[in-house]
Amino acid sequence: MAAGDAAINQCPPGGAEGVGRLAALTGQPPLPLDPAHGQEGPRVVAVIDENWCIGCTLCIKACPTDAILGSNKRMHTVIERYCTGCELCVPVCPVDCIALENVTGGRTGWQAWSQTRADEALRRYEARRARLARESGEQAARLEARTEAKPADPAVHAGSAEGSEADRKRAVIEAALAKARARTRAGR
Repeated sequence: MAAGDAAINQCPPGGAEGVGRLAALTGQPPLPLDPAHGQEGPRVVAVIDENWCIGCTLCIKACPTDAILGSNKRMHTVIERYCTGCELCVPVCPVDCIALENVTGGRTGWQAWSQTRADEALRRYEARRARLARESGEQAARLEARTEAKPADPAVHAGSAEGSEADRKRAVIEAALAKARARTRAGR
């Protein structure tokens, strides 16, 4: 493989025809599907067992097309239309409440997909990436603003206490820490 070329044979959902389409688009020779990434099979969708879901949100974070709906400590559900069957949600679930169901019968690889569904999955993937990048930038800007707003003088952080008042507060905190350490040692 030439430098800069990405392996085009790592997508089991697209199967052999998907690899062929990628080869045509990239000008690379078609390769057999790499079994290390899975085997061509029917299109599956994730289904969450509502009785076992603990609302941890790990599946939501793992889903590349935002096909999982839910919130922290609440049951989640999969929006079947948006699920690509990538299986990324399955290994992150701590209670194993996610199963995969065949939705295309005997059709596998590219025959299990329509161009419309593939285009929609790509749009959702790109929209999610853009949203995460935007949110990351916003978070970085908030942290930077918070850092710039903090005064450099530790006495100011102690509620604008100056001199002996800052020393008094520091002594109270040190005494409380020493008392907690002594309790911890006594409990051993």
